[in-house]
Amino acid sequence: MTAAISAARAGAKVTLLEQNKQVGKKLLVTGNGRCNLTNRDQALSHYRGSSPAFIKSALKAFGLWETLEFFQGLGIVTRDRNGYLYPYSDQASAVADALRMEAEHQKVKLALNTRVQKIRKEKGRFFAETFGWTYEGDALILAAGSCAAAQTGSDGSGYVFAETMGHSLIKPLPALVQLRSKDPIFPKLKGLRTEAKVTLFSEKEPLAEDTGEVQFTEYGLSGIPVFQVSRYGVKALEQGKNLRAVLDLLPHMKKEELPSFWEDRIHAGAYKSAGQLLVGLFPKNMADCLLKRAEIPSNKTAGDLTREERKALLSACTSFEVKLSASNGFERAQVCCGGVDTREVNGKTMESMLVPKLYFAGELLDVDGACGGYNLQWAWTSGYLAGFYSAVDK
Repeated sequence: MTAAISAARAGAKVTLLEQNKQVGKKLLVTGNGRCNLTNRDQALSHYRGSSPAFIKSALKAFGLWETLEFFQGLGIVTRDRNGYLYPYSDQASAVADALRMEAEHQKVKLALNTRVQKIRKEKGRFFAETFGWTYEGDALILAAGSCAAAQTGSDGSGYVFAETMGHSLIKPLPALVQLRSKDPIFPKLKGLRTEAKVTLFSEKEPLAEDTGEVQFTEYGLSGIPVFQVSRYGVKALEQGKNLRAVLDLLPHMKKEELPSFWEDRIHAGAYKSAGQLLVGLFPKNMADCLLKRAEIPSNKTAGDLTREERKALLSACTSFEVKLSASNGFERAQVCCGGVDTREVNGKTMESMLVPKLYFAGELLDVDGACGGYNLQWAWTSGYLAGFYSAVDK
């Protein structure tokens, strides 16, 4: 929709081909229905892909301030929550409606329930074939999304179209997704939520880390910090590497303060059982798991713990290791990593370097963002650039 608006404003006659019965269906589920539009922190590290220079070039051309100006022009006032920007109404539907209304105002033809079967280019013209009609034009923008969250219409067809036009793909994989483990502890920890720092390791190499509320499920790990590091784990698993997560369940305590904190706690609760010693720090099911990891009977008196047992229990709390075997699939992923190889696309205009007047936008490209509005920012950035240059580059 952003691409369509941008192109129409630049003077193009635009048709938007949408296979769903409404535009913006995927937008409606973003931010738990509130639509985290973008983020004030636009550090390049929040964007991932094989070519950081490509991403940097695009964000320089159309970044945060251009995005805010664009949406202000559509009537969307933003609400700031610690740098996370939402529509003031907290409704994703308001953003979708504002985009649709502007597209209609710019006389964009919205062809709904229109599934493209095939695309081709002949004699300088593009043709998009559907069941009932063949659309043609001077330029073509592929903004078909990835194959994440297929229930919203993302079926991966854009990848097929890109390859049809001669483009290479970086293999699409789930990102911002839950990670799975075969460890039998997880059914016992199902439903538990706790603050933790999550660090992923491939063999002995640290891949990524993030801190926040981790959710334990019957099959493994979920929650924002798990989503943030998941793309790196998924790639490691795809390469056949061993993957493990190490959880620090006391993430807000300084490392140098932990030993004295631990000894003071044991001294003050010397009369308690080892299980009672953990009350106030962890729920009982987690405490039982930690004691088992440290090989300490839950009824052993805290004051009787040996030096080795004290160290083992603290280690279990700060280095809770989980072997990971897989991720959930595309249907559970919020986005994909991988996609159209950005080395074949102009980072300032989103135009193909292989096929003149062919443009790309959004998640179809090998660009994915962290949680926090970055994937939507990439949608606005790449969409606006693709639309504008498709109309003005004659």
